[in-house]
Amino acid sequence: MKPPAPAHACAIVLVLLPLLAVLQTTRAQKNAIDIYSLTVDSRVSSRFAHTVITSRVVNRADSMQEATFQMELPKKAFITNFSMIIDGVMYPGNIKQKDAAQKQYSAAVARGESAGLVKATGRKMEQFQVSVSVAPSAKVTFELVYEELLKRRLGVYELLLKVQPRQLVKHLQMDIHIFEPQGISFLETESTFMTNELADALTISQNQTKAHIRFKPTLSQQQKSAEQQDTVVDGNLIIRYDVNRTLSGGSIQIENGYFVHYFAPEGLSMIPKNVIFVIDTSGSMMGKKIRQTREALIKILEDLRPEDHFNLISFSREATQWKPSLVPASTQNVEEAKKYANSIKAQGGTNINDAMLMAVQLLDTATREEQLPSGSVSLFLLLTDGDPTVGETNPTKIQKNVQEAIGGQYSLFCLGFGFDVSYAFLEKLALDNGGLARRIYEDSDSALQLQDFYQEVANPLLTAVTFEYPSNAVEEVTQDNFRLFFKGSEMVVAGKLRAQSPEVLSAIVSGQLPTENITFQMESQVAKQEEEFQKPKYIFHGFMERLWAYLTIHQLLERMVSVSDADKQALETQALGLSLNYSFVTPLTSMVVTKPEGQEQSQVAEKPVDNEKVPSGRTVFRHRAMGHAGPILPGGVHLRLLKEPPGFLNPSRYRYPFSNSYPRVPSGIASSSSGGPTTLDGYLDETMEETSPTAPPPATASADPAPIQAPTVILPLPGQSGDQLCVDIKLTPGPLLLLLSDPDQGLEVTGEYKMEKAQFSWIEVTFKNPQLQVHVSPEHVVVTRGRRSSEYKWKETLFVVMPGLTMTMDKAGLLLLSSPDKVTIGLLSWDGPGEGLRLLLRDTDRFSSHVDGILGRFYQGVLWGPPDTTDDSKRTLRARGFDFDATRELKLDYQEGTPGTEISCWSVAL
Repeated sequence: MKPPAPAHACAIVLVLLPLLAVLQTTRAQKNAIDIYSLTVDSRVSSRFAHTVITSRVVNRADSMQEATFQMELPKKAFITNFSMIIDGVMYPGNIKQKDAAQKQYSAAVARGESAGLVKATGRKMEQFQVSVSVAPSAKVTFELVYEELLKRRLGVYELLLKVQPRQLVKHLQMDIHIFEPQGISFLETESTFMTNELADALTISQNQTKAHIRFKPTLSQQQKSAEQQDTVVDGNLIIRYDVNRTLSGGSIQIENGYFVHYFAPEGLSMIPKNVIFVIDTSGSMMGKKIRQTREALIKILEDLRPEDHFNLISFSREATQWKPSLVPASTQNVEEAKKYANSIKAQGGTNINDAMLMAVQLLDTATREEQLPSGSVSLFLLLTDGDPTVGETNPTKIQKNVQEAIGGQYSLFCLGFGFDVSYAFLEKLALDNGGLARRIYEDSDSALQLQDFYQEVANPLLTAVTFEYPSNAVEEVTQDNFRLFFKGSEMVVAGKLRAQSPEVLSAIVSGQLPTENITFQMESQVAKQEEEFQKPKYIFHGFMERLWAYLTIHQLLERMVSVSDADKQALETQALGLSLNYSFVTPLTSMVVTKPEGQEQSQVAEKPVDNEKVPSGRTVFRHRAMGHAGPILPGGVHLRLLKEPPGFLNPSRYRYPFSNSYPRVPSGIASSSSGGPTTLDGYLDETMEETSPTAPPPATASADPAPIQAPTVILPLPGQSGDQLCVDIKLTPGPLLLLLSDPDQGLEVTGEYKMEKAQFSWIEVTFKNPQLQVHVSPEHVVVTRGRRSSEYKWKETLFVVMPGLTMTMDKAGLLLLSSPDKVTIGLLSWDGPGEGLRLLLRDTDRFSSHVDGILGRFYQGVLWGPPDTTDDSKRTLRARGFDFDATRELKLDYQEGTPGTEISCWSVAL
């Protein structure tokens, strides 16, 4: 019989609990169960990550308490083990075939218990949770193990670890060991909980082939403040890295009778591509979705190369093509396409079938009439947010029609926007036609998600890639032929060595370039490779066999999506056997977690599958047939849909006052997504209402004096200790401003200033080394590294350490970009008097003699004239041959955040 629920409940959590649960948990309850040790040990050997999370807790109350172990892990990872040790007795998790666990699972559900231990919780993560009752003074050790093969995306591998203990932990430690025989070329760490106070707790050591990242904060470092016993450790630790590469057949590595072959050659030229964008403009795309699609499409069009060909098809009830045929990506055609993309509106139904068949016919005609470059790659990008509702609506028939039309000639990539879309339908549609599917999550950065996905497939380097190994040397090789190889990605092939393997394992990799075939030959010394992985303690030994099994299972599951029912059974049997043999929790297996006698006897952990319209635990509120209401808060309050952030601009030149010369426009500035105010395409949900700025009350004689304002920029004056120059921009509206430029530092700062609002619309900082661009608007921060873009919200903690640069942001909204040998650039979302974006400069003595720009001029040979004979608070300042009137005034210093402090500075208007 199930025992009565304990009088007090307590949760040990490694992720954020639902709001209601947090509000109901009292401090006394939180302190009853004490996490005295929490460790994360992740060992990455040749891209294969083996991660162990161990939590040790004790019940310090005098009554039975419930302890909940909760952890988030990457979606692509497989859980391999979970165990609990309660007062010295181990309770293991047993992995078995899903059908065998179904009886226990169904029984638990029938009792009203939470049987599913793993749930999808976001874009990249799944949540694992187990609860157990703990006697007074008893100790419990939880241990969760999972494994994953890190996939190379846009030039980097990414290891994502989440840790959120929700209380101070006496022994908190994270260790990440990375071993890459090819050599580590780049290493970056990012954290959403690190602060300057925690910086000393993070240590990074690296040599040619190894890296060790350790995070070990003391109790005082974890504590928010002397008054608050809450922890600041609450979020992600992300490790990104890449390895050394050459123009070669890649790297073959061997361990314990298994091999893995990594292939991503450098130095290949991009193949011209022919791409048709097939864009859903049905009514369900109305509002934010269509605006973000327009914004992303405009940016994507700008990335086309002149040798590429393209066209656009928009579809709702009917499909409409922009041009009668594919056209070269000339400057004129791209500009016309951007205007067309900017004009698309959302209305009507969803006719996917006709849109895709129209797209295929366009490519067929262009190919038949030899309109396209020889050796070019042709592909489709389909973006939709819903099921087919017009024309052919049977998903199976649409998949058949599209596959027959494409006939293996082109690749189809599908993007499913939001949670209304049938992802399983899109996944099969893509896999049937040599592509892949990706879900685009509805969020403020949806446009960036679209752009990033495009960047993954925008630069084909090779076609028809095949791997060949001596048949008498290897067996059970994973997928060894691939339709396309893209820049920034990697092909991975693994297999077993036969019992009588040769001393040297050879491989031939062949592929096609636009005008010729190319062949790479590779050899690897078996004994030498085996020895490299045998001794080091930082390696999880036997990993290569598990890597082979992991990769094989994933590929079998993928093939099951697009094969006939008869073939599917054989693939499922093979994948199930590997899952059980290597103890992986996959979509075909379950892990039964046992508990002490007298408690709920078992729970079942299963792998979520991302093919549902609405993931478990998520509710989508529909409102009217043509749109959705805003998010609903407790109490039935609706969030208003705010105006969309302004798009990037692409002006023809900078605004550079007092000069007849106009510097060049920096690369990477995208064009505006609209020529005017952002609207909702005339649609307004009835839960929202239009708002207009409230007019200020008329001034009266008794009105309070205007508050002291913060200047646009505060500049530390060169050669004058402690004095500062307060600069206000009073220019007439015009193009982009070049604020700072220092070629010796590899630094450029630009911005757009709106006179009517007396604030920056955006500011952008570009570094040459490392290649980095930070674009800030009042709404968010967008960081672009290479071809990868990430969005961050203001006043969220951020701590990124990369070669040559550190990027931090605190809860006050101060974003700092610093380096030991560079000027420190600060960006602030200021919400005090004169609110808006603010720029800060520190370490300005590091500017070179070539610094330029409307602010940079004040760091080049500045001369001060004598005080005015009638007013010593006025002087003349000469910079770069131009005179400025400077007045000593009181201003509000924003550099330490709100509410700011009054300072006396020399004020200059530009």
